[in-house]
Amino acid sequence: MGENLAGLTGSQTADTGLYNLTILILDTSLYMSDPLVRKIIHLDMDAFYASVEMKDNPDLQGKPVIVGGSPQSRGVVSAASYEARKFGIRSAMPCSRAYRLCPKAVFVKPRFHRYQEVSRQIHEIFRVYTDIIEPLSLDEAWLDVTINHIDCPSATWVAQRIKKDILNETGLTGSAGISYNKFLAKIASDERKPDGLFVITPDNSADFLREMDVKKIPGVGKVTNSKLQSLGIEKGFQLFEKPEDYLKNHFGKFGHYLYQIIRGIDHRPVSSYRERKSLGIENTFKEDYLYGTELKSELDRLAEGLSKRMRKKDSRARTLGLKVKFHDFHQITRSITLQQGILDDAMISKLAHKKLAEVTEAEYPGKRVRLLGLSVSNFADEEKEDVSLNRQLDMFDLLEIMGSG
Repeated sequence: MGENLAGLTGSQTADTGLYNLTILILDTSLYMSDPLVRKIIHLDMDAFYASVEMKDNPDLQGKPVIVGGSPQSRGVVSAASYEARKFGIRSAMPCSRAYRLCPKAVFVKPRFHRYQEVSRQIHEIFRVYTDIIEPLSLDEAWLDVTINHIDCPSATWVAQRIKKDILNETGLTGSAGISYNKFLAKIASDERKPDGLFVITPDNSADFLREMDVKKIPGVGKVTNSKLQSLGIEKGFQLFEKPEDYLKNHFGKFGHYLYQIIRGIDHRPVSSYRERKSLGIENTFKEDYLYGTELKSELDRLAEGLSKRMRKKDSRARTLGLKVKFHDFHQITRSITLQQGILDDAMISKLAHKKLAEVTEAEYPGKRVRLLGLSVSNFADEEKEDVSLNRQLDMFDLLEIMGSG
Protein backbone atom coordinates (compact mmCIF):
# COMPACT_ATOMS: atom_id res chain seq x y z
CA MET A 1 0.00 0.00 0.00
CA GLY A 2 2.36 2.66 -1.18
CA GLU A 3 -0.23 5.25 -2.19
CA ASN A 4 -0.97 8.19 0.06
CA LEU A 5 -4.71 7.51 0.04
CA ALA A 6 -5.38 9.93 2.86
CA GLY A 7 -4.32 12.74 0.57
CA LEU A 8 -7.34 12.27 -1.64
CA THR A 9 -9.87 15.07 -1.46
CA GLY A 10 -13.30 15.44 -2.95
CA SER A 11 -14.38 12.50 -5.08
CA GLN A 12 -11.41 10.72 -6.60
CA THR A 13 -10.65 7.15 -7.61
CA ALA A 14 -7.99 5.11 -5.86
CA ASP A 15 -6.64 2.27 -7.99
CA THR A 16 -5.36 -0.20 -5.44
CA GLY A 17 -4.81 -3.11 -7.78
CA LEU A 18 -7.67 -4.91 -6.02
CA TYR A 19 -10.60 -2.56 -6.38
CA ASN A 20 -11.40 0.76 -7.97
CA LEU A 21 -13.01 2.63 -5.12
CA THR A 22 -14.38 6.12 -5.07
CA ILE A 23 -13.24 7.75 -1.85
CA LEU A 24 -15.10 10.70 -0.41
CA ILE A 25 -13.10 12.24 2.42
CA LEU A 26 -14.83 15.15 4.08
CA ASP A 27 -11.75 16.41 5.88
CA THR A 28 -8.25 14.94 5.73
CA SER A 29 -7.39 16.25 9.20
CA LEU A 30 -8.94 13.11 10.64
CA TYR A 31 -6.30 11.05 8.93
CA MET A 32 -3.12 13.08 8.63
CA SER A 33 -2.80 16.18 10.81
CA ASP A 34 -2.61 14.52 14.23
CA PRO A 35 -1.03 11.07 14.57
CA LEU A 36 -2.67 10.74 18.01
CA VAL A 37 -6.23 11.06 16.66
CA ARG A 38 -7.89 7.66 16.75
CA LYS A 39 -9.62 6.23 13.68
CA ILE A 40 -12.68 4.27 14.71
CA ILE A 41 -15.16 2.47 12.46
CA HIS A 42 -18.59 1.38 13.62
CA LEU A 43 -19.96 -1.21 11.20
CA ASP A 44 -23.67 -1.98 11.49
CA MET A 45 -25.23 -4.54 9.15
CA ASP A 46 -28.47 -3.48 7.48
CA ALA A 47 -31.61 -5.30 8.76
CA PHE A 48 -29.28 -8.23 9.39
CA TYR A 49 -31.61 -11.11 10.27
CA ALA A 50 -34.14 -10.18 7.59
CA SER A 51 -31.39 -9.62 5.03
CA VAL A 52 -29.94 -13.08 5.70
CA GLU A 53 -33.37 -14.62 5.20
CA MET A 54 -33.87 -12.76 1.92
CA LYS A 55 -30.41 -13.73 0.71
CA ASP A 56 -31.04 -17.41 1.47
CA ASN A 57 -34.55 -17.31 -0.02
CA PRO A 58 -34.68 -15.06 -3.10
CA ASP A 59 -38.48 -15.38 -3.19
CA LEU A 60 -38.53 -13.01 -0.20
CA GLN A 61 -36.72 -10.24 -2.06
CA GLY A 62 -38.71 -7.02 -2.18
CA LYS A 63 -41.30 -8.26 0.30
CA PRO A 64 -42.01 -6.99 3.84
CA VAL A 65 -40.17 -9.65 5.86
CA ILE A 66 -40.52 -9.98 9.62
CA VAL A 67 -38.22 -12.25 11.61
CA GLY A 68 -39.93 -13.34 14.81
CA GLY A 69 -42.87 -15.34 16.07
CA SER A 70 -46.06 -15.99 14.13
CA PRO A 71 -48.78 -13.32 14.10
CA GLN A 72 -50.85 -15.53 16.39
CA SER A 73 -48.02 -15.92 18.92
CA ARG A 74 -47.08 -13.67 21.81
CA GLY A 75 -43.60 -13.23 20.39
CA VAL A 76 -41.96 -10.02 19.32
CA VAL A 77 -40.27 -8.84 16.14
CA SER A 78 -36.57 -9.70 16.11
CA ALA A 79 -35.90 -7.87 12.84
CA ALA A 80 -37.80 -6.30 9.97
CA SER A 81 -36.77 -5.67 6.39
CA TYR A 82 -36.75 -2.11 5.13
CA GLU A 83 -39.91 -2.91 3.15
CA ALA A 84 -41.61 -3.85 6.43
CA ARG A 85 -40.29 -0.80 8.24
CA LYS A 86 -42.21 1.41 5.82
CA PHE A 87 -45.35 0.23 7.63
CA GLY A 88 -43.99 1.34 11.00
CA ILE A 89 -42.79 -2.10 12.07
CA ARG A 90 -39.83 -2.09 14.44
CA SER A 91 -37.80 -4.55 16.51
CA ALA A 92 -39.34 -5.61 19.85
CA MET A 93 -42.85 -4.83 18.59
CA PRO A 94 -45.41 -7.59 19.33
CA CYS A 95 -45.83 -9.75 16.23
CA SER A 96 -49.61 -9.44 16.50
CA ARG A 97 -49.34 -5.67 16.17
CA ALA A 98 -46.87 -5.99 13.28
CA TYR A 99 -49.42 -8.15 11.47
CA ARG A 100 -52.13 -5.53 11.97
CA LEU A 101 -49.84 -2.89 10.51
CA CYS A 102 -48.92 -5.05 7.53
CA PRO A 103 -51.17 -8.10 6.93
CA LYS A 104 -49.20 -8.99 3.78
CA ALA A 105 -45.92 -9.29 5.67
CA VAL A 106 -44.03 -12.60 5.52
CA PHE A 107 -43.24 -13.90 9.01
CA VAL A 108 -40.08 -16.01 9.27
CA LYS A 109 -38.95 -17.96 12.32
CA PRO A 110 -35.46 -16.88 13.50
CA ARG A 111 -32.51 -19.14 12.57
CA PHE A 112 -29.88 -18.02 15.05
CA HIS A 113 -27.32 -20.63 14.07
CA ARG A 114 -27.43 -19.25 10.53
CA TYR A 115 -27.02 -15.66 11.75
CA GLN A 116 -24.05 -16.75 13.86
CA GLU A 117 -22.50 -18.42 10.83
CA VAL A 118 -22.78 -15.29 8.70
CA SER A 119 -21.57 -13.12 11.59
CA ARG A 120 -18.43 -15.25 11.84
CA GLN A 121 -17.79 -14.66 8.15
CA ILE A 122 -18.07 -10.92 8.70
CA HIS A 123 -15.70 -11.01 11.66
CA GLU A 124 -13.14 -12.91 9.60
CA ILE A 125 -13.25 -10.00 7.16
CA PHE A 126 -12.74 -7.56 10.05
CA ARG A 127 -9.64 -9.46 11.13
CA VAL A 128 -8.05 -8.97 7.73
CA TYR A 129 -7.76 -5.29 8.62
CA THR A 130 -7.44 -5.16 12.43
CA ASP A 131 -7.46 -7.32 15.54
CA ILE A 132 -8.92 -4.53 17.67
CA ILE A 133 -12.59 -5.44 17.35
CA GLU A 134 -15.31 -4.87 19.93
CA PRO A 135 -18.53 -6.72 19.05
CA LEU A 136 -21.79 -5.24 20.27
CA SER A 137 -23.99 -7.99 18.85
CA LEU A 138 -24.05 -10.37 15.91
CA ASP A 139 -24.51 -7.53 13.45
CA GLU A 140 -22.44 -4.62 14.71
CA ALA A 141 -18.97 -3.89 16.02
CA TRP A 142 -16.43 -1.16 16.59
CA LEU A 143 -13.05 -1.46 14.88
CA ASP A 144 -9.95 0.57 15.72
CA VAL A 145 -8.02 1.02 12.46
CA THR A 146 -5.64 3.74 13.67
CA ILE A 147 -2.93 1.18 13.00
CA ASN A 148 -4.15 -1.57 10.69
CA HIS A 149 -2.86 -4.67 8.95
CA ILE A 150 -2.72 -3.06 5.50
CA ASP A 151 -0.87 0.09 6.66
CA CYS A 152 -3.53 2.37 5.21
CA PRO A 153 -3.77 5.85 6.79
CA SER A 154 -7.36 6.41 5.60
CA ALA A 155 -10.09 4.98 7.82
CA THR A 156 -12.61 5.87 5.11
CA TRP A 157 -10.79 3.76 2.57
CA VAL A 158 -10.58 0.84 5.00
CA ALA A 159 -14.31 1.10 5.72
CA GLN A 160 -15.12 1.17 2.00
CA ARG A 161 -13.04 -1.92 1.44
CA ILE A 162 -14.58 -3.79 4.38
CA LYS A 163 -18.07 -3.00 3.08
CA LYS A 164 -17.13 -4.25 -0.38
CA ASP A 165 -15.58 -7.45 1.02
CA ILE A 166 -18.72 -8.15 3.05
CA LEU A 167 -20.92 -7.64 0.00
CA ASN A 168 -18.75 -9.89 -2.17
CA GLU A 169 -18.52 -12.69 0.38
CA THR A 170 -22.00 -12.65 1.93
CA GLY A 171 -24.19 -10.71 -0.48
CA LEU A 172 -25.20 -8.40 2.39
CA THR A 173 -24.77 -4.68 2.97
CA GLY A 174 -23.67 -2.81 6.05
CA SER A 175 -23.39 0.84 7.01
CA ALA A 176 -20.20 2.35 8.36
CA GLY A 177 -19.64 5.32 10.63
CA ILE A 178 -16.14 6.73 10.93
CA SER A 179 -14.84 9.13 13.56
CA TYR A 180 -12.27 9.70 16.26
CA ASN A 181 -14.22 8.05 19.10
CA LYS A 182 -16.78 5.30 19.65
CA PHE A 183 -19.78 7.52 20.33
CA LEU A 184 -19.42 9.56 17.16
CA ALA A 185 -18.64 6.51 15.01
CA LYS A 186 -21.81 4.80 16.21
CA ILE A 187 -23.93 7.89 15.60
CA ALA A 188 -22.38 8.26 12.14
CA SER A 189 -23.21 4.70 11.08
CA ASP A 190 -26.92 5.48 11.28
CA GLU A 191 -26.76 8.60 9.10
CA ARG A 192 -26.81 7.01 5.64
CA LYS A 193 -28.57 3.67 6.11
CA PRO A 194 -28.87 1.36 4.31
CA ASP A 195 -25.50 0.65 2.68
CA GLY A 196 -24.16 3.98 3.90
CA LEU A 197 -20.90 5.56 4.93
CA PHE A 198 -20.60 8.75 6.96
CA VAL A 199 -17.59 10.53 8.44
CA ILE A 200 -17.50 12.85 11.45
CA THR A 201 -14.15 14.60 11.77
CA PRO A 202 -12.66 16.71 14.57
CA ASP A 203 -13.33 19.77 12.45
CA ASN A 204 -17.01 19.12 11.70
CA SER A 205 -18.08 17.30 14.87
CA ALA A 206 -19.19 20.44 16.74
CA ASP A 207 -21.52 21.51 13.92
CA PHE A 208 -22.88 17.99 13.60
CA LEU A 209 -23.60 17.66 17.32
CA ARG A 210 -25.26 21.07 17.50
CA GLU A 211 -27.95 20.03 15.01
CA MET A 212 -28.33 16.43 16.21
CA ASP A 213 -31.54 15.31 17.90
CA VAL A 214 -30.63 14.48 21.50
CA LYS A 215 -32.84 11.38 21.38
CA LYS A 216 -30.12 9.80 19.22
CA ILE A 217 -27.65 9.84 22.11
CA PRO A 218 -27.07 6.26 23.35
CA GLY A 219 -28.72 5.86 26.73
CA VAL A 220 -31.43 8.43 26.07
CA GLY A 221 -34.62 6.37 26.09
CA LYS A 222 -38.25 7.43 26.08
CA VAL A 223 -38.30 8.52 29.74
CA THR A 224 -35.08 10.54 29.56
CA ASN A 225 -36.06 12.07 26.23
CA SER A 226 -39.43 13.15 27.65
CA LYS A 227 -37.65 14.79 30.57
CA LEU A 228 -35.22 16.55 28.22
CA GLN A 229 -38.14 17.83 26.16
CA SER A 230 -39.83 19.13 29.29
CA LEU A 231 -36.67 21.16 29.91
CA GLY A 232 -36.77 22.55 26.38
CA ILE A 233 -33.94 20.33 25.13
CA GLU A 234 -34.47 18.62 21.79
CA LYS A 235 -31.39 19.57 19.78
CA GLY A 236 -27.71 19.29 20.58
CA PHE A 237 -27.12 23.04 20.84
CA GLN A 238 -29.82 23.27 23.52
CA LEU A 239 -28.11 20.54 25.55
CA PHE A 240 -24.71 22.14 24.97
CA GLU A 241 -25.90 25.40 26.51
CA LYS A 242 -26.78 23.78 29.84
CA PRO A 243 -24.12 23.91 32.61
CA GLU A 244 -22.90 20.60 33.96
CA ASP A 245 -24.34 21.30 37.43
CA TYR A 246 -27.75 21.91 35.87
CA LEU A 247 -27.67 18.56 34.09
CA LYS A 248 -26.45 16.75 37.20
CA ASN A 249 -29.26 18.27 39.24
CA HIS A 250 -31.83 16.92 36.80
CA PHE A 251 -30.22 13.64 35.72
CA GLY A 252 -27.71 12.71 38.43
CA LYS A 253 -24.57 10.97 37.17
CA PHE A 254 -26.15 10.70 33.73
CA GLY A 255 -26.00 14.48 33.58
CA HIS A 256 -22.20 14.34 33.55
CA TYR A 257 -22.38 11.86 30.68
CA LEU A 258 -24.70 14.17 28.72
CA TYR A 259 -22.43 17.14 29.35
CA GLN A 260 -19.40 15.24 28.05
CA ILE A 261 -20.99 13.43 25.13
CA ILE A 262 -22.60 16.50 23.54
CA ARG A 263 -19.08 17.95 23.39
CA GLY A 264 -17.89 14.87 21.53
CA ILE A 265 -15.85 13.65 24.51
CA ASP A 266 -15.55 9.85 24.67
CA HIS A 267 -12.22 8.36 25.73
CA ARG A 268 -13.36 4.73 25.83
CA PRO A 269 -11.00 2.46 23.93
CA VAL A 270 -12.14 -0.11 21.40
CA SER A 271 -11.48 -3.20 23.47
CA SER A 272 -11.41 -6.86 22.51
CA TYR A 273 -11.71 -7.60 26.21
CA ARG A 274 -14.72 -6.85 28.35
CA GLU A 275 -15.79 -7.67 31.86
CA ARG A 276 -18.84 -9.86 31.89
CA LYS A 277 -21.58 -7.72 33.42
CA SER A 278 -24.43 -10.17 33.76
CA LEU A 279 -25.83 -13.51 32.70
CA GLY A 280 -29.55 -13.93 32.23
CA ILE A 281 -32.51 -15.86 30.88
CA GLU A 282 -36.13 -14.89 30.22
CA ASN A 283 -39.29 -16.14 28.60
CA THR A 284 -42.48 -14.65 27.18
CA PHE A 285 -45.46 -16.85 28.02
CA LYS A 286 -48.13 -18.02 25.60
CA GLU A 287 -50.73 -16.59 27.95
CA ASP A 288 -50.72 -14.13 30.85
CA TYR A 289 -50.53 -15.62 34.34
CA LEU A 290 -51.70 -14.44 37.71
CA TYR A 291 -49.45 -15.30 40.63
CA GLY A 292 -50.04 -18.96 41.32
CA THR A 293 -48.97 -22.46 40.39
CA GLU A 294 -48.34 -21.79 36.69
CA LEU A 295 -46.24 -18.69 37.29
CA LYS A 296 -44.25 -20.41 40.04
CA SER A 297 -43.57 -23.35 37.70
CA GLU A 298 -42.33 -20.98 35.00
CA LEU A 299 -40.02 -19.34 37.53
CA ASP A 300 -38.69 -22.76 38.57
CA ARG A 301 -37.86 -23.51 34.95
CA LEU A 302 -36.04 -20.20 34.54
CA ALA A 303 -34.10 -20.70 37.77
CA GLU A 304 -33.02 -24.15 36.63
CA GLY A 305 -31.97 -22.81 33.24
CA LEU A 306 -30.01 -19.96 34.78
CA SER A 307 -28.21 -22.31 37.17
CA LYS A 308 -27.21 -24.55 34.24
CA ARG A 309 -25.81 -21.58 32.34
CA MET A 310 -23.85 -20.47 35.39
CA ARG A 311 -22.30 -23.92 35.74
CA LYS A 312 -21.49 -23.97 32.04
CA LYS A 313 -19.72 -20.60 32.33
CA ASP A 314 -18.22 -21.48 35.73
CA SER A 315 -19.79 -18.26 37.06
CA ARG A 316 -20.03 -17.29 40.71
CA ALA A 317 -22.31 -14.33 41.34
CA ARG A 318 -23.56 -12.35 44.33
CA THR A 319 -26.53 -10.46 42.83
CA LEU A 320 -29.79 -11.94 41.54
CA GLY A 321 -32.13 -9.89 39.38
CA LEU A 322 -35.81 -10.47 38.61
CA LYS A 323 -37.53 -8.96 35.58
CA VAL A 324 -41.32 -8.88 35.34
CA LYS A 325 -43.35 -7.63 32.38
CA PHE A 326 -47.09 -7.37 32.98
CA HIS A 327 -49.95 -7.87 30.53
CA ASP A 328 -50.05 -4.12 29.83
CA PHE A 329 -46.29 -4.19 28.95
CA HIS A 330 -45.37 -2.31 32.12
CA GLN A 331 -42.00 -3.69 33.15
CA ILE A 332 -40.14 -3.65 36.47
CA THR A 333 -36.87 -5.11 37.75
CA ARG A 334 -35.84 -6.02 41.28
CA SER A 335 -32.54 -7.31 42.62
CA ILE A 336 -30.98 -8.61 45.80
CA THR A 337 -27.27 -8.87 46.65
CA LEU A 338 -25.68 -11.29 49.09
CA GLN A 339 -23.40 -9.59 51.59
CA GLN A 340 -21.44 -12.80 52.02
CA GLY A 341 -21.02 -15.92 49.94
CA ILE A 342 -22.20 -16.61 46.42
CA LEU A 343 -25.47 -17.71 44.84
CA ASP A 344 -26.04 -21.46 44.54
CA ASP A 345 -28.94 -23.30 42.92
CA ALA A 346 -31.05 -23.41 46.06
CA MET A 347 -30.43 -19.74 46.88
CA ILE A 348 -31.32 -18.63 43.35
CA SER A 349 -34.64 -20.46 43.52
CA LYS A 350 -35.44 -19.25 47.05
CA LEU A 351 -34.63 -15.59 46.37
CA ALA A 352 -36.36 -15.59 42.98
CA HIS A 353 -39.62 -16.85 44.52
CA LYS A 354 -39.30 -14.38 47.38
CA LYS A 355 -38.94 -11.42 44.99
CA LEU A 356 -41.71 -12.64 42.69
CA ALA A 357 -44.10 -12.90 45.63
CA GLU A 358 -43.21 -9.39 46.75
CA VAL A 359 -43.83 -7.97 43.28
CA THR A 360 -47.02 -9.83 42.38
CA GLU A 361 -48.71 -9.93 45.79
CA ALA A 362 -47.56 -6.79 47.59
CA GLU A 363 -46.61 -4.28 44.89
CA TYR A 364 -48.85 -5.23 41.95
CA PRO A 365 -51.59 -7.53 43.25
CA GLY A 366 -53.99 -8.91 40.68
CA LYS A 367 -51.89 -8.02 37.64
CA ARG A 368 -51.26 -10.72 35.07
CA VAL A 369 -47.68 -11.44 34.05
CA ARG A 370 -46.58 -11.71 30.43
CA LEU A 371 -42.83 -12.29 30.85
CA LEU A 372 -40.38 -13.34 33.54
CA GLY A 373 -36.62 -13.04 33.50
CA LEU A 374 -33.79 -13.90 35.88
CA SER A 375 -30.21 -12.66 35.79
CA VAL A 376 -27.07 -12.77 37.90
CA SER A 377 -24.35 -10.15 38.18
CA ASN A 378 -21.67 -8.85 40.55
CA PHE A 379 -19.44 -11.81 39.78
CA ALA A 380 -16.97 -13.09 42.34
CA ASP A 381 -14.49 -13.87 39.58
CA GLU A 382 -14.48 -10.40 38.03
CA GLU A 383 -11.68 -10.79 35.55
CA LYS A 384 -11.45 -9.66 32.00
CA GLU A 385 -12.50 -12.21 29.46
CA ASP A 386 -11.88 -12.50 25.78
CA VAL A 387 -14.93 -11.18 23.97
CA SER A 388 -14.56 -13.68 21.18
CA LEU A 389 -17.45 -14.00 18.79
CA ASN A 390 -18.56 -17.21 20.47
CA ARG A 391 -18.85 -15.52 23.86
CA GLN A 392 -20.65 -12.55 22.35
CA LEU A 393 -23.18 -14.94 20.88
CA ASP A 394 -24.30 -16.24 24.26
CA MET A 395 -27.33 -13.96 24.32
CA PHE A 396 -28.46 -15.33 20.98
CA ASP A 397 -28.01 -18.93 22.11
CA LEU A 398 -30.33 -18.00 24.96
CA LEU A 399 -32.94 -16.52 22.64
CA GLU A 400 -32.91 -19.66 20.55
CA ILE A 401 -33.25 -21.90 23.61
CA MET A 402 -36.15 -19.90 25.03
CA GLY A 403 -37.87 -19.12 21.73
CA SER A 404 -39.83 -15.99 20.98
CA GLY A 405 -43.03 -17.05 22.69
